[in-house]
Amino acid sequence: MNALELIGVHKHFGGHTALRGLDLRIEAGQIVCLLGASGSGKTTLLRIVAGLEAPDGGTVRIAGLVVAGPGQAALPPERRGLGMVFQDYALWPHLSALDNVALPLRARKMAHAAEQALDMLRRVGLQGLRDRRPHELSGGQQQRVALARALAVRPRLLLCDEPLSNLDAALREELRELIGGVVREHGLSALYITHDHREAFSLGDQVGILDAGVLRQIDAPRTLLAMPRDEHVARFVHAPGPWPLRRAGGLLHAPWGALPAAAGTDRAGHGARLYLPAGSLRAADGAPRDGDSAVTAEVLRCTATPQGFELHVTLHGVALRLMGPAWRAPGDRVELHLDLRQALIYEGRETPASQRVPTAELELEREKTI
Repeated sequence: MNALELIGVHKHFGGHTALRGLDLRIEAGQIVCLLGASGSGKTTLLRIVAGLEAPDGGTVRIAGLVVAGPGQAALPPERRGLGMVFQDYALWPHLSALDNVALPLRARKMAHAAEQALDMLRRVGLQGLRDRRPHELSGGQQQRVALARALAVRPRLLLCDEPLSNLDAALREELRELIGGVVREHGLSALYITHDHREAFSLGDQVGILDAGVLRQIDAPRTLLAMPRDEHVARFVHAPGPWPLRRAGGLLHAPWGALPAAAGTDRAGHGARLYLPAGSLRAADGAPRDGDSAVTAEVLRCTATPQGFELHVTLHGVALRLMGPAWRAPGDRVELHLDLRQALIYEGRETPASQRVPTAELELEREKTI
């Protein structure tokens, strides 16, 4: 039985379509993360699952139970067996941490509510702060209380709406590991909405790309990064490109030379465009690996980071960021090694500008993943 199933879900707000016949399935015990630009429909989808919005069409099932569908009244949020964690914590300010966690247990008339709440606070590392009220806790501690409250009722499904977006980078990483660990420890399923690529790809068993109310692709993280289904997904997961391709002598040529046959050159026609997936492009730190092609790029700037030197370079008109083995000054030339056997080739009409992730937004997303 699937933990969650959405079939042909539509949602309209006035003249705007937020979800377009969306299908989504989450298997029991699975964490599914959804990524999308602002206005892509992420939060609308989550609110429909939660029962805070009614779909205009389609069916929603939670653990096999139809909670919204044609010809029936939608089940209210409190009867859906959900746990919910939001970015603003949503704690009761007049209650202690312990009572915030215990309150939903008491509302369900569950025995030993205080003991269960304390056990859950212990699991998120807050047993020593049980008597503090929200204003006496840090942001990270408040989010731990919110997580403990959501999990204490043993939900059928955990819903997370950008729960870490208000925290600094170190806390985000710490709580991301905590959420993944606690959810898997309890054998729960989760739908996790985020704008943070690193969060989604490190936490999700499956990652989906939502665009203008359409789920363009959902796959295991490695598959999504290596094989984006279309050009929009390639752009959204930051696959470097596009470079124009031309056919000559029976081969496709990138600006730096011919592509190997393994790159799918036999299938691509005129007007094709090349992207490179994650892991297929790196700054030279020795001899090329078997099958790699060597090309030269120009350094725009170099930034020192705790992980090493981040190079901002341009390769035949495409700006790239990648880690380098040494400091480079602006204007320097640097050798890159490309594994063109992994090349992503898209043809036909280029993704319309209206359907692309805006450049400014892509840059913002890239900054958030550093």
